[in-house]
Amino acid sequence: MLACFAAAGLTDLISLAAGFDGGHVVTKPLLMPLLAAWAALRGAPRLLVTALLCGWGGDVLLLSDTGPAFLAGMACFAAGHVCYIALFRRHGTPRTRALLPAPAYALSLATMVALLWPDLPTDLRVPVAGYSTLLVAMAYTAAGLGLATGLGGVLFVLSDTLIATGVADWPQLPRPDFWIMLTYLAAQFLLAGGTRRALEPRPGPMATHGEKRSTAP
Repeated sequence: MLACFAAAGLTDLISLAAGFDGGHVVTKPLLMPLLAAWAALRGAPRLLVTALLCGWGGDVLLLSDTGPAFLAGMACFAAGHVCYIALFRRHGTPRTRALLPAPAYALSLATMVALLWPDLPTDLRVPVAGYSTLLVAMAYTAAGLGLATGLGGVLFVLSDTLIATGVADWPQLPRPDFWIMLTYLAAQFLLAGGTRRALEPRPGPMATHGEKRSTAP
């Protein structure tokens, strides 16, 4: 299942790099269901599977260029971030709560919203600000399960920032959708894989040779 996700992801990125929109339309809806199926088969928590499926809903909706579809897609991703936050708060440890101090995340949020605000369409300003708050909160709590999930959270912020700058009509990198999907796929994979690895049951301590010998008849 993970190999299928990797193959679909690679096909999607190649399609975007080549400007083949048809390949992107076909492969994008397959990505999160494949990753969610892999996570579920590996015994991942329901919150993780739900978050990935919320991402699938957002992926499908964002294939449309209409305003209502964009808002609905953002709502799907917001629901996914709520699931991630609940998951990371439940299983994370304060010792590894963040890659950066909390003020750094708060400053990045305030800066991002302040810079984007004047250039966003009026009807998207408040939704984008609310969504950005959830996104940065997810990135902050993600590191509670380790470095992989922490990096996944940061990459998710980067991916969605690239989307927001496009909506704000800022200058873009060549093939912007390629960079958006590259960072997004890496983010979701790190969040899923890092969570599964962090919550994987650890084997108990093995008995020493002396303990084994003492129980022998």
